[in-house]
Amino acid sequence: MLLVAGSPAGAQQEAIPAPPPSSLEVEGRQAEEIWIVTKSGRFRFTAEIADDPQERSRGLMFRKSMPPKHGMLFDFGEVRPVHMWMRNTPLSLDMVFLDETGTVTSIAERTTPFSDAIIDSGGPISHVLELNAGIVRLIGLQPGDRVEHASFEQ
Repeated sequence: MLLVAGSPAGAQQEAIPAPPPSSLEVEGRQAEEIWIVTKSGRFRFTAEIADDPQERSRGLMFRKSMPPKHGMLFDFGEVRPVHMWMRNTPLSLDMVFLDETGTVTSIAERTTPFSDAIIDSGGPISHVLELNAGIVRLIGLQPGDRVEHASFEQ
């Protein structure tokens, strides 16, 4: 129950449920809120979710720009070693490798655009978060820090 300001003493009204979070879109694609938690603070970002093979294989290819507080979260649906590359990707990115709890296991900063060089996760992971190059350093993100999103185990 919710007490409403200005109501007579003792008057009560039923609480009205909060509306569901509004759908976020970036460049016409569905995006969701994520939080990155570092020693220097908690930072809100939006991320497109790549959780099927077709979305993961395309990733951020051909994308010429991305808003500063935006990224792409790759959800592999299992824990395994992952190998990424930058083929057909004109943006330099920071790649953040995450375990199933959202804990950062390793980071590849300032990847080389259009490169076919393999970027290795360094061990088994379940997710990769791609951000604009330089964001990792800007917010002080390091292995052991966390990313919060509904896809991670609590």
